[in-house]
Amino acid sequence: MSTKDMPIPFSVTFAAGAIAGISEILTMYPLDVVKTRVQLQDNTAVGADRYNGMVDCFRKIVKNEGFSRLYRGITAPILMEAPKRATKFAANDEWGKVYKKLFGVTEMNQPLSVLTGASAGATESFVVVPFELVKIRLQDKASAGKYTGMIDVIQKTIKAEGVLAMYNGLESTLWRHVVWNAGYFGVIYQVKSLLPKQETKKGQMLNDLIAGSIGGTFGTMLNTPADVIKSRIQNTVRVKGVVPKYNWTLPSIALVAREEGFGALYKGFVPKVLRLGPGGGILLVVYTAVLDFYRASRDAKAALTI
Repeated sequence: MSTKDMPIPFSVTFAAGAIAGISEILTMYPLDVVKTRVQLQDNTAVGADRYNGMVDCFRKIVKNEGFSRLYRGITAPILMEAPKRATKFAANDEWGKVYKKLFGVTEMNQPLSVLTGASAGATESFVVVPFELVKIRLQDKASAGKYTGMIDVIQKTIKAEGVLAMYNGLESTLWRHVVWNAGYFGVIYQVKSLLPKQETKKGQMLNDLIAGSIGGTFGTMLNTPADVIKSRIQNTVRVKGVVPKYNWTLPSIALVAREEGFGALYKGFVPKVLRLGPGGGILLVVYTAVLDFYRASRDAKAALTI
């Protein structure tokens, strides 16, 4: 077997996903803060607390709270991005091997790409839920005075709501990640098959950027309602004996649509798609670049032993 045909070790795909995730979060995080603020806003917000869209939210945060607030809560996502994105890509690669063997095929196809992406999303969900909960509570303006940082959120949440509260929103997170990853990886496969083959590294990188951006945009279109519900579930402090307003994904989607209109299920869509569209492209480009670097290093090492 030539080095080109040798499989990439799990440790390398895991590391490549981690590097890709951190690159994406450092670039796109302010849009995530804006997205969360808009999603958490209901019809009771007025005055300075009322955001009339992405630009208004961004402007008010900078004006009233300072530019640094756009990076509030970034510690949790940075700590999360390595295992989160690493799990996404490594799990997608490993599930792909499982499904190709299960269905007796040697190459990926469109249905397998969707199934593999969905499975990777479900796997990823179990890693990210506690980090997402911390991030949401730090990003919410109403919670700004309650917590001093990531550790304080964890301590106060566990003390007031119990250890399992760190997994509040697991079901909605599963919906969010299964749908997004199925759309993301499925579309990447389809777009790559339609784009002209590129012979140069620069051309291949452009194809990855295009495919990843389209995949990220499509995944975002599919999963935003679940993301809105996840944000509200995780920002709700659980009180013993009281059933929270937002509890399960599908009933909560129906509730928000009934009380605030269907459009409310796409609150925060613009900053979210602006982040995860290009962000999906950045993820794929960096991930592929790291794997290419590994292959080149392996080939160089193999050449020296000949």
